[in-house]
Amino acid sequence: MRITRAGWAVMTVLSTFIVVSSAKYFSFDPAAYFAHQRATYLSHQVPLAVHVFGAVTALAVGPWQFSGRLRERLPRWHRRIGVAYLLACLVGGVGALLLAPVAYGGALSGAGFAGLAAAWLVTGGAGLRAVLDGRVADHRRWMIRSFALTFAAVTLRLMLLAATTAGLDFRASYTAIAWLCWVPNLALACWFTRTRRAPAPA
Repeated sequence: MRITRAGWAVMTVLSTFIVVSSAKYFSFDPAAYFAHQRATYLSHQVPLAVHVFGAVTALAVGPWQFSGRLRERLPRWHRRIGVAYLLACLVGGVGALLLAPVAYGGALSGAGFAGLAAAWLVTGGAGLRAVLDGRVADHRRWMIRSFALTFAAVTLRLMLLAATTAGLDFRASYTAIAWLCWVPNLALACWFTRTRRAPAPA
């Protein structure tokens, strides 16, 4: 259940890029908003700000929780960053649930984003419960699953870029990506963190 240095580097670079590119939302400039949702965002600026703040913070600090050096050499900072990450997931998840009913693409895409938000909150809560109970291995499993959902912010944008480049219908693509940006991430994380049974005695 180890993440390679190359994998960590790619994850961190992509996460940081999305964090930087998403900072434009904090200007509250309508021109910075997603064009298809500009009117909706203007009428829901508070939940939008709540979601963006939480999601950007979680995406910024999350990768550092997988740094073995930080965990081993600065365990206090690992815990502090972990608290910040979980609070950010809580804030971002609540904001996402408030925005889901007005998501572009209608009820189907809204359900996808609501499912992402709910899974995000559940995995973070399970990770917190595990570490409070002293179940460190379970805590690590749940936090990998949690960050796989946080990373949906990256996969969503990569998929939208691919769909746009391919000339696919934007509304249909967006509706599908509302699910595809996180369900495969979570499935892969669950497979990666599966509990391996010890071999049966000969």
